[in-house]
Amino acid sequence: MENDRKKRARRVLAVEASAIEGVREKIDEGFGKAIDLILAAKGKVVVSGMGKSGLIGRKIASTMASTGTPAFFLHPADGIHGDLGMVRRGDVVIAISNSGETEEIVRLLPVFKRVGLPVIALTGRSESTLAKYADAVLDVGVPKEACSLGLAPTASTTATLAMGDALAVVLFEEKGFSEEDFADLHPGGALGRRLQTVADLMHTGDEIPIVSSEIPLTDALLVISAKRLGVTGVVDDGGNLVGVITDGDIRRMTQAGVDLYKANVGEVMSRSPKRIRATELAAAALRKMEEYTITSLFVFESASSTKPVGIVHIHDLLKAGVG
Repeated sequence: MENDRKKRARRVLAVEASAIEGVREKIDEGFGKAIDLILAAKGKVVVSGMGKSGLIGRKIASTMASTGTPAFFLHPADGIHGDLGMVRRGDVVIAISNSGETEEIVRLLPVFKRVGLPVIALTGRSESTLAKYADAVLDVGVPKEACSLGLAPTASTTATLAMGDALAVVLFEEKGFSEEDFADLHPGGALGRRLQTVADLMHTGDEIPIVSSEIPLTDALLVISAKRLGVTGVVDDGGNLVGVITDGDIRRMTQAGVDLYKANVGEVMSRSPKRIRATELAAAALRKMEEYTITSLFVFESASSTKPVGIVHIHDLLKAGVG
């Protein structure tokens, strides 16, 4: 029994994998036209589909919205009964129907055309009503469903979802969508923690350990102890960061025989301190700390800034779940 179940499960996955491979081979100029239509749209992407196609459509709209392409799902039955007010000139439509003859979708097509909205069809039949109305057609047809009866939408919905992912990914790549942009749209949960920026976690204001390069080293030791970050930045008269001193530096000086009571900060500081921009991801700060075997980074507004606006410590990153 168990082996038979495994065999049937593997058959289902093989059919679905073959479906995705099949639509991969069908990518043609229609895909490029669909991308151009979406990039040219001044409004949003309106995704619509009934039943299982509707569920796939919701996922496609969600993926696009979370990767920098404003999109929402319009249930075609609701659209027929008043929700077309959600649609505006300048939008572009992705209509999903495996048969291309879904009644609710077909009834909406003349309305989309009348408003002047380009239509991108995701359909399994290139000669269908939907395909004939569409400005761009993406063929997501599959030779068979994974369902043993050949009735339940399985391989066809998998192929459609994969095509929607292809659209979303190519779109955000062409827009230059970055990790920072992604972080702005995903502030919650484990993903949000991983995508926090340095600015979200850094110490600012009076919490930043800063001393002048002219003061005695013993005074710098007091600042390191008081701020409890194991480091202090060293600034010149203009407030520009010129060096750092860590508690590790102090230990090494002691071992080297340096008289801590006679030295001043400028004589013993480490120059060219490692730095990071406030807008960078916290994960990037952690990688830099690991690369240079350090525990803190001074934070700046931009790559050309010389005055620190904060400091981030490895404990702050780990406590926030950055990893």
